[in-house]
Amino acid sequence: MAPSAAWMAGLMAAHRDARGAPLDYFLHAGGPAAEPSMHLGWALTALSMSVVAIIALLLVIAITRRRRVPADARLAQGETVALRWIYAGTGISSVALIAALVYTLVTLDSVAAPSRAPALTLTVTAYDWWWKVEYAQADDAPAFSTANEIHIPVGAPVKIVLKSADVIHAFWVPQLAGKTQTIPGQINEQWIQADAPGVYRGQCSQFCGAQHAHMAFEVIAQDATAFDAWRRAQARPAMRVTTDALAAHGEQLFQARCAGCHTIRGTDANGAQAPDLTHLDSRGLIAAGALTNTPGHQLDWIRNAQRIKPDSLMPGIVLTSGEASALSAYLATLH
Repeated sequence: MAPSAAWMAGLMAAHRDARGAPLDYFLHAGGPAAEPSMHLGWALTALSMSVVAIIALLLVIAITRRRRVPADARLAQGETVALRWIYAGTGISSVALIAALVYTLVTLDSVAAPSRAPALTLTVTAYDWWWKVEYAQADDAPAFSTANEIHIPVGAPVKIVLKSADVIHAFWVPQLAGKTQTIPGQINEQWIQADAPGVYRGQCSQFCGAQHAHMAFEVIAQDATAFDAWRRAQARPAMRVTTDALAAHGEQLFQARCAGCHTIRGTDANGAQAPDLTHLDSRGLIAAGALTNTPGHQLDWIRNAQRIKPDSLMPGIVLTSGEASALSAYLATLH
């Protein structure tokens, strides 16, 4: 039975994401792939609540109704009335369920594919517990990858190719599309489209382990000019540190302690087990949405990853105050 929409809205409004925004985003549609599913959800919620209300009303009537029938005739009359209610209830339930089935199938068909060819194709791979986003080569930009942040042009359908590197996850951007699972060894596809510029929160909705709740991402819809500029900037390698001695020391620390897992394009860091950090400072969130991307949170994550996300593959790294300052100076160049 679906829970009350009002109850769910109240529950989500009491919680906020890492940016401080209320988590009621799933109540609103922001694109053509999400709107039919949103209407279906409201319709099924209304149907479920109607069933609850009818059953409650019949129960109250049965409890409070006074019977004035003699005891010897009560059994026969009760059987007749009960059969009538059973027939009526079965008939009405069958019609309602068939109508819900037809509506669901029509909705699934309407969101199966966009009305025009996708303007962009992205490959998103789910990991425990973060998202790798790969952009294919374009005319004016080479291929590159980023993490936990998907940029798309406004008003254009975008095809999402979904993979999993470990267990079953589910890719879900409530305002832009329904849920699609990522399954090891299998490729699934989905499409999204944003009708207006903005930031749309996504979340893994398939329980995938200890940090399932901390596996979020953001879809940032931009006008075509801003998106093209972002894409060209992301495709460039990281700026080489040459004049800042503190940042140069921080780069050495990164190469010694972090390069085995992380990649920074343009340097010797080419690890493949963790997010690409080439343009780390251009992102709004880190740790798959667990923290806002500030210098203080970056160092907190590096030092205390297992406190923030226990059982994640990111280890806590012990740093002296000098090492922390140097590493923070280097990370600040990754914009």
